[in-house]
Amino acid sequence: MTTRVACLGDSLTRAQVSVDYLDLLERRRPAGDVRLARFGVNGDFAYHLLQRLGAVVADPPEVITVLIGTNDARASLAGYPVEQVMKRKRLPERPSAGWFQQCLGAVVARLRAETDARIGLLSPPVLGQEPDGPAARASLAYSRMIAEVAAAEEVAYLPLHERQTEELRRADAPPIPYREATPAAGVGVLLQHAVLRRSFDAISRRRGLLLTTDHIHQNSRGAAHIAEVIDTGLLVRSG
Repeated sequence: MTTRVACLGDSLTRAQVSVDYLDLLERRRPAGDVRLARFGVNGDFAYHLLQRLGAVVADPPEVITVLIGTNDARASLAGYPVEQVMKRKRLPERPSAGWFQQCLGAVVARLRAETDARIGLLSPPVLGQEPDGPAARASLAYSRMIAEVAAAEEVAYLPLHERQTEELRRADAPPIPYREATPAAGVGVLLQHAVLRRSFDAISRRRGLLLTTDHIHQNSRGAAHIAEVIDTGLLVRSG
């Protein structure tokens, strides 16, 4: 029997500037075991995800994964262009930890009320390549908030951030300082990938990055961690 899985999130789920973790997740399962539906929008915050749940609850799947919080965490960092992003993404208020937790809690509450799906909340991937740096600490803080929401709503918590932190420390990755990705930088990655035919992994290697192309978007190693924590933490347990 095929399990229908809805994957909710931001650009990591959209997979235009990251390796596609949905593809890697499907490969981990026996043929025909899962049917994946993608609900990812570039640049989204938890607030945006809350606004677009209608398409998910209209045809409820058996499993729902939620990977959101990267952009909320980025907005807490010095140098993030908050005002420009608020205007571009039409945010009704300034991003904050409290608002993030409120929106995520509302996402889970609606999914629980309107579906019978098994729900898993992923902690965000590590920001940057310094496990003890400011960016990584920000993504860790948001991971802890996600864990709190998961516990309060009695849904699964999938420890992606913890898995990636472990990998960075195990591999002794060079501590390259975090740089905020600009829209122009994102276009640059797309041009390298689509026009110059460089793989995301090749872009990562040129920059000395272990899990990402730009401290945020995932290469195949980072995306494999996403697929791994979903598979082992949610699909195997529900199979």
